[in-house]
Amino acid sequence: MTSKVLVSLRVAATPERAFEAFTREIGLWWRHDELFAFSHRRSGTLHFEPGLGGRLLEVYGDGDVFEIGRITIWEPGRRLCLTWRQASFAPGQMTRLEVRFEPVDAGTRVTIEHSGWDTIPQAHAARHNFPLGPFQQRQAEHWQRLLASLAHVAIR
Repeated sequence: MTSKVLVSLRVAATPERAFEAFTREIGLWWRHDELFAFSHRRSGTLHFEPGLGGRLLEVYGDGDVFEIGRITIWEPGRRLCLTWRQASFAPGQMTRLEVRFEPVDAGTRVTIEHSGWDTIPQAHAARHNFPLGPFQQRQAEHWQRLLASLAHVAIR
């Protein structure tokens, strides 16, 4: 996995609070985007199962659950890593998400590094036929919007 989307935003909260908002309050800041939906024509509420080996899930109104990924690194206030997939991915096909929480001045720099999209073919439904560069640009814009939403939740 060599290609990646890299986005950072300063959040006016401690690293511990930013991590808590990211993981425990994801349902408050996550904004669905049809281009990056996990499941076709469905959207639910995201939920982390905390800790190493925990899962990021999308839970639907009818009780169905889709596993987006498994947590591979869980370091509260510092770092979170997990596998990342959409329902249209083949078994074993995945991308990787790393989130870093670094203290800066009176806040935290939250950095998203989403890698592995070069392993997903351009013709795949998840890429919408976009060449890698424009696809990653759209995804970076999506993550920027999400981090801005996280920043509002983290200061509560």
